[in-house]
Amino acid sequence: MQNENMIPLFKVFVSKDIDKPLLETIHSGWIGEGPRVQEFEAVLKKYFGNDNLVTLNSGTSGLHLAYHMALHQNDYKGYYNSNVDEIITTPITCTATNTPILCNGAKIIWADVDPVTGSISPEDIENKITKNTKAVTMVHWGGNPCDIDKINEIAHKAGIMTIEDGAHSMGMEYKGKKFGNHSDFSVNSLQAIKHVTSVDGGLLWMKSEKDYQRAKLLKWYGIDRTIREGIDLRCEIDVPEAGYKFHMNDVCALIGNVNFKHLPELLKKHRDNAKFYDKAFKNCSNVLPVLENPNGKSAYWLYTIHVDNRDELMQKLKSLNIMSSKVHARNDTHSMFSEFKSELPGVEAFNRTHLCIPVGWWVSENQREYIAEQVIKYAK
Repeated sequence: MQNENMIPLFKVFVSKDIDKPLLETIHSGWIGEGPRVQEFEAVLKKYFGNDNLVTLNSGTSGLHLAYHMALHQNDYKGYYNSNVDEIITTPITCTATNTPILCNGAKIIWADVDPVTGSISPEDIENKITKNTKAVTMVHWGGNPCDIDKINEIAHKAGIMTIEDGAHSMGMEYKGKKFGNHSDFSVNSLQAIKHVTSVDGGLLWMKSEKDYQRAKLLKWYGIDRTIREGIDLRCEIDVPEAGYKFHMNDVCALIGNVNFKHLPELLKKHRDNAKFYDKAFKNCSNVLPVLENPNGKSAYWLYTIHVDNRDELMQKLKSLNIMSSKVHARNDTHSMFSEFKSELPGVEAFNRTHLCIPVGWWVSENQREYIAEQVIKYAK
């Protein structure tokens, strides 16, 4: 059990307005994918400015579908026919970014990262492309946009599709456009501790109408759920491609929709706290903060710093009731990825010194001052 005096690194946000509509939905007689999902999708499409959206049961499901479609763009039946297909990705992320690559029967090619930001290196992506490369995955660490345009330019020049893992990135912007409008596929997470939660859930955005129509089928076994005159439910509809049970339900959609209304205020608090830290650490030689990409607006799900005594500082902060963490272990050291090892000096450097401190909506002005003071005092 967590110390109640501990300033947490993560905290679940659930709107106080949720009780009445949630009970109405639960007792409505329709708790599968139905009207609440449609309402939530309509709100999201309007806010993000992209109609090619499907809601799902997790962000991981969104990545799985994106990999599936990138690997099998034209061959709907060749699912596990090639152990030579490659996807270039980053190890600085949650394992959920990369396990769906293995589950889709493809090989992982690790690209190095910037040793400060943790963002995947466009130059190393370009070096790793082969005739077998089918997609490139970029991760926006902590909600801070990586070099999306350059990565898209490199990949598309080689005829390769691009996937953005924006699990940290609800509300992120890049060059004046909201997340979900830049790459072939973009995935958000609505997991419990994200800016907006639907208890669990995910969003998959697509550039093309063709991929969108395909994803609508794949998220529910490949079955077309459109109601048609004269047909016995879905019993007479052909299923051209095997799909999955990845759809969102009305209960989760209702929760997500009510919580989503609070996104602007939540983002403002995260960003205000981050800007305070930027200023506090500006002249501290022992602390190197990861600054916002000047071409975008970070969602600041995480605030990351670099210190030489990371593990020691993490334990000291814990004793002072401040939670901190690396958040994610580098994926390339896990046994399941052992066959894909490569030299990654940027990953080594980032992983050796990075630390995330509380930045969320729950962190008060007094708490952020206390956190900054203790980090500056004990960082080496």
